[in-house]
Amino acid sequence: MLRVEKLNFAYGDLKVLWDVDLEVNEGEIVTVVGANGAGKTTTLKNISRLEKPGSGTLTFEGRDLGRLQPHQVVEAGLVQVPEGRRIFPEMTVMENLRMGSYVKATRADRQKNLDWVFELFPRLREREKQLGGTMSGGEQQMLAIARGLMANPRLLLLDEPSLGLSPLFVKNIFDIISGINRQGVTILLVEQNVYQSLRISHRAYVMETGRVVLTGRGEELLDNDHVKKAFLGM
Repeated sequence: MLRVEKLNFAYGDLKVLWDVDLEVNEGEIVTVVGANGAGKTTTLKNISRLEKPGSGTLTFEGRDLGRLQPHQVVEAGLVQVPEGRRIFPEMTVMENLRMGSYVKATRADRQKNLDWVFELFPRLREREKQLGGTMSGGEQQMLAIARGLMANPRLLLLDEPSLGLSPLFVKNIFDIISGINRQGVTILLVEQNVYQSLRISHRAYVMETGRVVLTGRGEELLDNDHVKKAFLGM
């Protein structure tokens, strides 16, 4: 479904990605884990065309992403939920959700998708007239994911969805992600929470200083000595 090959990227003279290879197959949850500054978010930005690769190829369902603008990437079914949620704080929950179906091709499915996200997130239905900026961090994260789902994603990119959430809500958000995947949405997840993300992943990549250093099934990497020592404090 998604293939990234030999991706290199630099911010000016500072190179941050080195020959990154990764692949996401339809129906999977694939996670990229690593410490802050490992290059995870930069990888997503290159996939979404928010950054322009220095070299390498990115293809999504056979299409060359390098030829597309960011809005065309969304139209193709590749939708990113950014780090830090980035909801519209002065808009209501409903207005935020409607912005998720701004792309013309998604508007016909707006009501169907509203019904779907309200089923996934009943709290959003209860608060559909509330301003997004007055909600808790966990509720805002629900809203950010729901807004992404309004765009009919074939592949949903989630950037640090547990960032800033209370410990009690962290496991809940990963269970929600797993449930969305079971309903047919393929997911590429970037996370610093190594244990929770690998727990729900079919496959995963470990990044360090801009390079992929390990790959394997999620449960295999949880048992990997390097992962235990570097990320789990074991």
